[in-house]
Amino acid sequence: MSVRLVMLGPPGAGKGTQAERIARARNLPRVSTGDILREAVHAGTALGRAARQVMDAGRLVGDDIMIGIIRERLQQPDAARGFVLDGFPRTVVQAMALDDLMNDEPPLVVLDIEVPEEALVQRLSERKICANCGWIAAPGAVTCARCGGPVIQRRDDEVDVVRERLRVYARDTQPLVDYYRRRPSFRSVDGDQSPEAVTADIAAAVASVLGDRQ
Repeated sequence: MSVRLVMLGPPGAGKGTQAERIARARNLPRVSTGDILREAVHAGTALGRAARQVMDAGRLVGDDIMIGIIRERLQQPDAARGFVLDGFPRTVVQAMALDDLMNDEPPLVVLDIEVPEEALVQRLSERKICANCGWIAAPGAVTCARCGGPVIQRRDDEVDVVRERLRVYARDTQPLVDYYRRRPSFRSVDGDQSPEAVTADIAAAVASVLGDRQ
């Protein structure tokens, strides 16, 4: 059956890791707006140049740009039987636009990964990524396990920017939980545990919405 998932949660909650795992398990494309934007930044496109200044300051890229990106991406053939959205929607305006793109069936499964703020600050301020491909490095790694590139700290993972990102999330993105909470396809997951435990809880949450049908 078709499966359409939205991953919610603050920066550092592990959305990317968990989105990739559930996408692989369900044989769905993972649609990461962060990856799309970073590719544009790396390529130096007009979108990339505009987005870089916003992201480096810890702010969110505007709704119109993000909605356009997602509309175009979800029209591609590999998304016809479902998808896992990572990084979209981030505002209620984006969520309403996503609803407009969806038909009534199957349900949009919404997963909210919850992690305490101080744990998020610690995670993000210690995080390193590959300068070439954006892969999140294992603790202590100096080169990327995927492409061998150098490992660096992103400007928006520095402590002052992290706290600004969390403030922006609380202001703009946390209201999404209220928007989705009353839906029978909404689930909250404890993200303050091992990645493997979070993966298991997410799989169980998705199965509970879909009636355990693959």
